[in-house]
Amino acid sequence: MTPMFQQYARLRAEQPDAVLFFRMGDFYEVFYDDAELCSRVLDLTLTARNKQDDNPIPMAGVPHHAAAGYIQRMTDAGHKVAIAEQVQDPSQAKGLVDRAIVRVVTPGVTLDPTTLAHDTHNWLAAVCRIEPTTDHDGGYGLAFVDASTGDARLTEATQLEVAQAEVARLEPAEVLLGPGVEPAFVADLGVVTLSSVEDEAWTDTEAQREITTVCGAPAASFGVDPGPGLCAVGAALRYVRDRLGGKLHNVHAVRPYRLDGFMVLDRTTRRNLELTRTLIDNRRKGSLLSLLDRAATSMGSRRLEEWVAYPLIDLARIRARQAAVAELVDAPDARADLRGALKECADIERIGARVAQGTAHARDLAALARTLAAVPHAVAAAQPLRALHPHLPTDLCDDVAVDLQTWLVEAPPVSLTDGGIIAPGAHDELDELTGLSLDGVGRIGAMEAHERQATGISSLKIRSNKVFGYYIEVSASNLHKVPDRFLRKQTLSNCERYITAELKDLEEKVLGADERRKALEYELFVQLRDRVGTHLARLQELARKLSSLDAVGSLAEAAERYRWCRPTVDDSDRLHIVAGRHPMVEAALRDERFVPNDVTLEPERRLIVLTGPNMSGKSTVMRQTALIALLAQVGAFVPADEAHIGLCDRIFTRVGAADDLRRGQSTFMVEMSETSSILHHATARSLVVLDEIGRGTSTYDGLSIAWAVAEDLADRIRCRAMFATHYHELCELSGQAPGVVNQSVGVSEFRGEIVFLRRLKEGGASRSYGIQCARLAGLPHHVVERSQALLTRFEKHAPRNDRQQLSLFGSAGVPSEEEPEVSTQDPVAAALREAIDRIDPDTLTPRQALDAVYALVDLARTPQG
Repeated sequence: MTPMFQQYARLRAEQPDAVLFFRMGDFYEVFYDDAELCSRVLDLTLTARNKQDDNPIPMAGVPHHAAAGYIQRMTDAGHKVAIAEQVQDPSQAKGLVDRAIVRVVTPGVTLDPTTLAHDTHNWLAAVCRIEPTTDHDGGYGLAFVDASTGDARLTEATQLEVAQAEVARLEPAEVLLGPGVEPAFVADLGVVTLSSVEDEAWTDTEAQREITTVCGAPAASFGVDPGPGLCAVGAALRYVRDRLGGKLHNVHAVRPYRLDGFMVLDRTTRRNLELTRTLIDNRRKGSLLSLLDRAATSMGSRRLEEWVAYPLIDLARIRARQAAVAELVDAPDARADLRGALKECADIERIGARVAQGTAHARDLAALARTLAAVPHAVAAAQPLRALHPHLPTDLCDDVAVDLQTWLVEAPPVSLTDGGIIAPGAHDELDELTGLSLDGVGRIGAMEAHERQATGISSLKIRSNKVFGYYIEVSASNLHKVPDRFLRKQTLSNCERYITAELKDLEEKVLGADERRKALEYELFVQLRDRVGTHLARLQELARKLSSLDAVGSLAEAAERYRWCRPTVDDSDRLHIVAGRHPMVEAALRDERFVPNDVTLEPERRLIVLTGPNMSGKSTVMRQTALIALLAQVGAFVPADEAHIGLCDRIFTRVGAADDLRRGQSTFMVEMSETSSILHHATARSLVVLDEIGRGTSTYDGLSIAWAVAEDLADRIRCRAMFATHYHELCELSGQAPGVVNQSVGVSEFRGEIVFLRRLKEGGASRSYGIQCARLAGLPHHVVERSQALLTRFEKHAPRNDRQQLSLFGSAGVPSEEEPEVSTQDPVAAALREAIDRIDPDTLTPRQALDAVYALVDLARTPQG
């Protein structure tokens, strides 16, 4: 083991679960198993060190200047990367340069702006389960820390499902699992990195110490009591601080919150309603959030994401947010001025994180300076609107703005070591050094002219090289004119080179001035950055206010752009929507108009049994109803002509079919599990949307389950619900269970084809039109024809009261294939069809059209055959 590899082995042992990027000159090198792993993940060339040895050491590397992209690819693949930097100037080192791990990059702990999504948080979650004690009730502790914004929050849950739903709501990039929590906890979260921290970090005592260390105040000052939440946030802070090399200076508070302060949304509901990601490709584009996000800043986009994830159940807060949106909708000029000012604002939160870590460069601080210069204009634009006053910052950080504007040039370079950062006039010594470095050539030229005149040597020149520095060169023919004060430096064949005390002094000033200038500029910049770091708490509060202003403006932009209305929200149990529309479906339509629908749910009609063909729009109507209720409690306007929403404590959806092969669950089992969760957790204040319950099993079983579920929703839970089904037998519930009504989606049938009208109407549907839908889907013609023949037989043998609905309840069963085929061709209908086919309505005069009608009537009344 060479000294270098001994150093490498020591650092590698410090972070055994991370790949070590070991800085060597302009490269980060990786060795041994890390090299083989990186060669596969990053597609790097795998080479070897000590190739001549019997056991060469596998090696790979990435350029220092391009390391961010490689690190991101490693974390995307679920790996952690420890960064070992040279922490000693190589010119000052005696032997091996000292190195140390300066940070560990994990999916949930990264600050690099080139790898972070600007419009979403990057959460690290911590989960633990604590048994009850005399000090607290125990349960699940949940903490969430975003190191890139300085946000740290915590809450508690008593039930496993609630804890899982809360973690899923924030979609963390990495999860710490503490005592009492198994890896199965995150089974439904998709690809997420699991990590751990020392067991002692999960204790009350260590958590109290960690919060005091990071935030500078005890947990009680933030309203955090002993319990699982405190343990979780303490462990999360410890983990993040360790990964950032002990620095976590941008977290100034931990914020406890109660789950019962917001609408409960489980993962299934969030997925089915496509709140932040689409069902098909799991992308942000096409989701509700992408539709709402018209924010001018990254901070506003993240705040809006939080509002969508956490709909309110506090009427006062909902109405206050609505009022702010309404004022901006009604004041387009003020909104334009506000958004124009906000567009000049950079991401204060993430710049602050880099300032805290000491990695912010001059352009970060210049962007902060421009932001602080734009803030007064944003405040002035919003000041006349009273409903916006709670969102207005009171501390504009003017002193920080002045400090930045005094010291920084307007457009500094990226590099911190090449100078050009500090503004002229900010520092006298720096100005002198700058003058020397910039005017050095002129001063040398002036000295050259002076020496020519003083010596009378017209060919005298002052030159320089790397070996001798500056020197005076005199040709051999003029050596007799050289004064005694010239000191010989070098003799050449046709000239002599000299130095003078004046030239030596000027050389020291000129050659040293540029290096001293760059070093001083860097020193002054670091001092400026450190001063900004002392104001991070104020800057973060300013960022929170600006993000709220921006989010309100974004909701106002969406309201005007999509022609949405301000809903009435109260504590009633009524839900009444006039001309409601599905926001994402309507926005996606290009060549057709979205058909709006009215929906009313109230005590007298609290459960709608919704029937109609597939593809007719049942699911769309139900989802848009849920989305409108959710938007109303976000405080946004809604896609309708009018809406009255009684507060919902939860929204549940059970839509579509999916299996869970990882858990060995069939489609029907997943359906029943989701339905079970709804029946166990729904309350009278909930809104429930169910689609096609019981279709994954036999007809008898499915109908029985669907009937019992609908009954339970109507009789026991008594919540507002929409229940879409193809079991037309469920329409009979309207006469047996109070509050149950039937509605259907209208269709029109012409010449065996169906046209979807997309319009809700009272009453149940008479048919499901399944075969017509199959034809539209492209089922082979012979299969469609066979299906129609079988349907005719089924209906002929079914009991009379079931003729309109294919039902196997009864004794008919499948008719025998040997049964004689009975012609279903009606001769009158055939004659009418033939007569109609001969009519060209575009060529008929009014008189001819009337004659044709009479002829068709006569034909219908004439006995055939």
